[in-house]
Amino acid sequence: MKINEYRKKRNFSATPEPQGAASAEKKGKAPLIYTMQKHRASHLHYDLRLEWRGVLLSWAVPKGPSLDPTVKRLAMQTEDHPIEYADFEGVIPPGQYGAGTVMLWDRGTWEPESPDVDASLQAGEIKFTLHGKKLQGSWVLVHTRGFGSNPDRSAWLFIKHRDQYASTKDVTQDEPCSVASQRLLAEIARDGGGDVEKASLGDPPDQGRRATTTKPARGRIGRRRETL
Repeated sequence: MKINEYRKKRNFSATPEPQGAASAEKKGKAPLIYTMQKHRASHLHYDLRLEWRGVLLSWAVPKGPSLDPTVKRLAMQTEDHPIEYADFEGVIPPGQYGAGTVMLWDRGTWEPESPDVDASLQAGEIKFTLHGKKLQGSWVLVHTRGFGSNPDRSAWLFIKHRDQYASTKDVTQDEPCSVASQRLLAEIARDGGGDVEKASLGDPPDQGRRATTTKPARGRIGRRRETL
């Protein structure tokens, strides 16, 4: 199965993350899922996920996306994730792989701009259009061979194309909350019994007190979001 590596890294009796069903490709022309999760683990990063052939192709973007076409963001390709992960928001417990707080930062659909996605991935350059709540328009992932005699084959660059959605504004600071629950990372951690102080380091400093001045939301501990 395509998600074997994902499953090997996780203990599903301890983590609320979805185990995932057997991968199944969509039939016909059903829209492909796009999601980006904000993840405060040992370090803050953003996980870009694109549905393809029954799984979510995944890249970790340490500095998050940029709407500025002149900015190239490093994107490290990680293991494929199950489709069900597109709805996950909550707290991964200490001691588990990726322990920390996960926010559903953006979601929507995507369209490849090249007819043969597999060939584009193999060639190391895939152009696509995002239809998200926060990220829209044309983007590209470009494989980089790295440096030295032992390049990292998982390293890509995530770049915004010049179009009507390009901007110099910092979308990660201007849009810090979940598209699913409208919560900050610290609030998700508070509601899920996680490390609020650690999670708050991923929120804008001027909003850091929200988790301690608002009441916890009921029924959200370890909750998986409804389908898109």
